[in-house]
Amino acid sequence: MRYTHAEKLEMIHLVETSYQPVKRTLAELGVPRSTFYRWYERYRVVGAAGLADQSPGPRRFWNRIPDAVREQVVALALERPDQSPRQLAWDFTDTEGYFISETSVYRILKGYDLITSPAFDLVKAGDVRAPDQTGE
Repeated sequence: MRYTHAEKLEMIHLVETSYQPVKRTLAELGVPRSTFYRWYERYRVVGAAGLADQSPGPRRFWNRIPDAVREQVVALALERPDQSPRQLAWDFTDTEGYFISETSVYRILKGYDLITSPAFDLVKAGDVRAPDQTGE
């Protein structure tokens, strides 16, 4: 549940002026302690303005492969179309000094539509001749 700036400020004042322990007061208010203490820390540092809703920034993933590295992998794959993603990963790690897994190379190439589906030979059960039951 999202609380307004005024509601957060009122809850902080209720907890500060309550004769009950903080845990019990927060339980009656239905506010998790971790949430309250996050609000309280912003209130202590910034003041009442710190309780205003903050829009989240752009999401960043710590393990995302940089776009420049992705482009290098694609360029290497276009130079060497006969190599598998495993071989490309090895070559890239050896030449560039940047470790990238075979799976990551596969996903990058699949995203650029550079991986083709393998050709399967369809074999029906009727096409396979079973050995004779007589032992011959």
